[in-house]
Amino acid sequence: MKYLLPGLLFGVILVKSQVLSWFRIQEMFRLQSFHMYGIIGSAIAVGMISVLLIKRLHLKTIQGEAIVIPDKKFHWGNVYGGLIFGFGWAVTGACPGPIFAQISSGYLVTIVTLLSALAGTWLYGKLREKLPH
Repeated sequence: MKYLLPGLLFGVILVKSQVLSWFRIQEMFRLQSFHMYGIIGSAIAVGMISVLLIKRLHLKTIQGEAIVIPDKKFHWGNVYGGLIFGFGWAVTGACPGPIFAQISSGYLVTIVTLLSALAGTWLYGKLREKLPH
């Protein structure tokens, strides 16, 4: 239940904010609307402020353990992965979080996107050792 309720709340927020809409996603990629950029930008701002507060205030988990956020190094694989991800998002109108909300909202064609995402993840797992990292 502790995962079901937040998941349901997240799904309702996705539906009400229209981020599941293929048309909203197409507007974003065609630079025709600020709607999706505003939502994504708000999420980035909240994340940045949250990490800043965690680091500055040395916050701990509920169990009292220190929260450690390791520094990340730049890697070109992130750029290539982001481009592939963005291309898939533009074509399908879905990214991993909203896929399940789209399916539960009645956009059953998104099942193809879910199966494709699972297949891509499986393929990456099989090829991971052979890919440059």
